Amino acid sequence: METNERRTTARRTTVLVTVLMVVALGLVVSLVSRPSQEEAKRQTPAASASPTGTASPAASPAAESGPLTSAARRAPDDPLAIGRTDAPVTMVVYSDYRCPFCAKFGRDTEPKLVERYVGKGTLRIEWRDFPIFGEQSINAAKAARAAAAQGRFREFTAALFGAAPDRGHPDLTAAVLRKFAERAGVPDLDRFAKDMAGGAFAEAIEKDMIEGQALGVPSTPAFLINGQPMLGAQPIEEFIAMIDKAAAGG
Repeated sequence: METNERRTTARRTTVLVTVLMVVALGLVVSLVSRPSQEEAKRQTPAASASPTGTASPAASPAAESGPLTSAARRAPDDPLAIGRTDAPVTMVVYSDYRCPFCAKFGRDTEPKLVERYVGKGTLRIEWRDFPIFGEQSINAAKAARAAAAQGRFREFTAALFGAAPDRGHPDLTAAVLRKFAERAGVPDLDRFAKDMAGGAFAEAIEKDMIEGQALGVPSTPAFLINGQPMLGAQPIEEFIAMIDKAAAGG
């Protein structure tokens, strides 16, 4: 039984890594085909912000191609979501725990959106794992879901993003992730470690990655606000404008 479980976990991990490589290849192609920053400045009225601002170098304001599928699941038992399932606006967030711009959004912007909209029933935020920065990103996604299994998903994410560097990718080993779980108040750390190391969450993470890839998510963080795409940790005013428009039926 234990041998079969190990084989299943290994297979799922292999599939995840394979999907990750495909996503990474797509990201490279996207970046190679994207105009240079100087060309982008000449072609668009608003250039992407630098890391000292609020958007990633590859980020842009809301795409002009029109809304995509909303991708919202509205599952009432989703431990990675916050907000009413019948909220008029849903924001689906594709994120990576080793992405500094994801951390910036999670640390600086999301709490303000939660305070402004979620409590009033206007907005529902749904997390999607899109780990594009290696196996540690996948392991961090497993760790967050292990924390979620004990009701501490948002606390774990806040602890991890709160300690994230402004640039580069943090070293998220199993020991480091366990410390974040302890900081987040996960009650059973041994269960957390076992769940993180197991393969129970691999299928769900793989599903998120395939979904994001199918939608054309090029990098993280990426958002769908009632189906309208936005890329990068944009200034909060960009989010407020899109959420208000969506809430008004726009």
